[in-house]
Amino acid sequence: MAIHPREKRIILKYADEPGYTPDIDCYMRHGGYVMLKKAVGMDKQMICDEVKNSQLRGRGGAGFPAGVKWSFVDRKSGKPVYMVCNCDESEPGTFKDRQIVHKDPHQLIEGIMISCFATDCAKAFIYIREEMPKGAKILEQAIKEAKEKNFVGDDILGSGYSCDIVVHRGAAAYICGEETGLIESLEGKRANPRIKPPYFPAALGLYMCPTIVNNVETLCNVKHILEMGAEEYAKIGRPNNTGTRIWCVSGGVKRPGYYEVAGITLGELVYDICGGPKEGRTIKAIIPGGSSMKILKNGERFKGKDRDGNEYDWGIEDIPLDYDGIAAAGSMSGSGGMMVLDDSVEIPVALANLMAFYSHESCGQCTPCREGSLWLKKITTRMVHGEARPEDVDLLRSVADQIEGRTICAFGFAVAWPVQSYLDKFEDEFREFAQRHNHLGGDRTAAKELACNH
Repeated sequence: MAIHPREKRIILKYADEPGYTPDIDCYMRHGGYVMLKKAVGMDKQMICDEVKNSQLRGRGGAGFPAGVKWSFVDRKSGKPVYMVCNCDESEPGTFKDRQIVHKDPHQLIEGIMISCFATDCAKAFIYIREEMPKGAKILEQAIKEAKEKNFVGDDILGSGYSCDIVVHRGAAAYICGEETGLIESLEGKRANPRIKPPYFPAALGLYMCPTIVNNVETLCNVKHILEMGAEEYAKIGRPNNTGTRIWCVSGGVKRPGYYEVAGITLGELVYDICGGPKEGRTIKAIIPGGSSMKILKNGERFKGKDRDGNEYDWGIEDIPLDYDGIAAAGSMSGSGGMMVLDDSVEIPVALANLMAFYSHESCGQCTPCREGSLWLKKITTRMVHGEARPEDVDLLRSVADQIEGRTICAFGFAVAWPVQSYLDKFEDEFREFAQRHNHLGGDRTAAKELACNH
C-alpha cells in the first residue's frame, strides 16, 4: 500500500517499504532489538515511568492509559504476573493489527519483551483470532528466530531475566476481544466475560494471577517510547492523545486502507488522505471507531466545551481525530475502524447487517444481551424484507434501551449504541423506510429464515 505524504509513520514505518521482509535479519538491519538490549540494562520502574509519562493510551478500544494499567498489577500476591497480547482483531471495520503481524512481527515481539521485562512478567501469550492462520504462523516463526538470538526465552541477553512467548489461536468468537472473555478462552473455557469487580485482570486474571492485557498496537509503541523518550513521544499529537494512531478506513471513499497519522482532523483523513467520496457520491455518515461506535451524521454540528473550558462548534470534517475529539462529538475512536457511508447506503439496511452480526456473536451469558440482540435482529430483518410494522421503529429503541448498561461486559453497549445513534440521527429515514417497505411483495420466506435464531 502506498504511503500518503500526510501520514506520520512510526509503527508502520517499514511495513510497506519495498524489500522489507518479516524475518529477524531484516528487522535487525533496520535497528530491531536495539531497544530490548537497552531495556534489560535499565531499572524496570524507570521503563514503567517512561510509558506512564508518555501518556500512551490503549489502542484496542477504551483508550485507557497503558502506564496506569501496568501500575494496577498486584505485585504483592506472590503469584506470577502474565502478559497477554490481544490480537483477537474482530471488530468489523478494523484491520490494523494484522498489518503489523504480517509485515513487522518482530516489532511486536520486541514491544512485548520490553513490556514483560518492565513489569516482571513470567510469561507472555499472544491471543490471535482463528481467522488469521497466516499471522499465527508468522508469529510462531518470529518467536523461533528471536529465541535463537536470545531475545526470548531463558536468561535473555545475559540479564538473568527469563520469559517465553506462546501463540494461542482463538476460536473465532467476537467476544474474545473482551479482555476477561479472552482470558477465559485462553484457559480453555467458554469465553464468558467475568464480572468486574472482583475479576479485574490486574489482580485476578489468567489462572487467577495478576495479568496485563494490551493490544498489538499498544505494545508496539513501547519500543518507540523508550527510543524517543517519554517527553518527545508526548509531543506527537494533542495533549492526552499522544503518539500516532493507525486508522482503518473502509466504505465509500476513493482510497480505503490503513493510515498512521497524528494531530489531524477527521476531514483531513477522509477528504485529503482518502480522497473523499467516490465520484457522484456524497458522504452521508461516518462510524469513527468500529461498528459498535455511535454514528456521526454529515451536516450536523457538534457543539460543547473542551477539557480546558473552551467552546467548540464543529462540522464532521472539523472533529479532531483522536480520543477526546471524537468523544466530544458524541462517539468513540474505539479500535480505529472507520466506516464511511455514502448516500447510496440505506441506514436501516446497514443496521440490519450489524444486528445480524451482533446477534450471532453474543456469548449468551446475560439475558438482556442474548434475547435483546436476537429481537433487534428479527425486527431489522423483517423491516428490510418488506414486513415492517408501524411500531417497529419505537420497538427498536425500546429493546436497545433495555440492553444498555444491563450486561456483564461492554458487549451490551456495542449492540445498543448503533441502534440508539442510528435512530437519533436518522429516525425519519427509518420511519419512511418502514412505511415504504411494508407491503405484501416482500420476501417473507427469506425474512423468516433470516429472523430465526441460528
